[in-house]
Amino acid sequence: MKNIAVFASGSGSNAENLIRYFNENQRGAKVNLVICNKQNAGVVDRSKRLGVDCVILTKEQIQDPEALLPILGFHNTDIIVLAGFLLLIPQFLIDRYENRIVNIHPALLPKFGGKGMYGRHVHEAVINAGENETGITIHYVNGHYDSGDIIFQAQVSLSPDDTVEDVEAKVHDLEQMHFAQVIFDTFCAK
Repeated sequence: MKNIAVFASGSGSNAENLIRYFNENQRGAKVNLVICNKQNAGVVDRSKRLGVDCVILTKEQIQDPEALLPILGFHNTDIIVLAGFLLLIPQFLIDRYENRIVNIHPALLPKFGGKGMYGRHVHEAVINAGENETGITIHYVNGHYDSGDIIFQAQVSLSPDDTVEDVEAKVHDLEQMHFAQVIFDTFCAK
């Protein structure tokens, strides 16, 4: 059984989807830890409601190997999944979990990635660029925002009259449909 730590900063819908997918279905892995950098984020309540330990850390603690690594070690973390986590992952963590940290991005990378490109900002950029499709990208994490090797992409068509909310809903549907399965296929099905 592999242990997954989910790092999240927001509402936690993707974290909840991962927890339900793995913890309720005997899939060779379980989410046993959520790391959050925002005390009032929705993911804190979601993880507690679902019986998963949630540890709130400051940005400084996340950047400190003496603060972060013991928590991951205590939970026997094998895989780290970023689900709406907004901080850059420190190099010590990338080195320790090489090719075992993945992120989901709400666009088709390499377009619309990089620092500051998350959530609504991405969807607004997609609309402003006049794109006729968007999607999700699941990728390995390296030392730069949204530039790790791509594991999986899924696309969805856009219409010229789609609002930011429409794009967000379409992307959210793709996230819910694919994210957990890709994690399973990448780390558990082997």
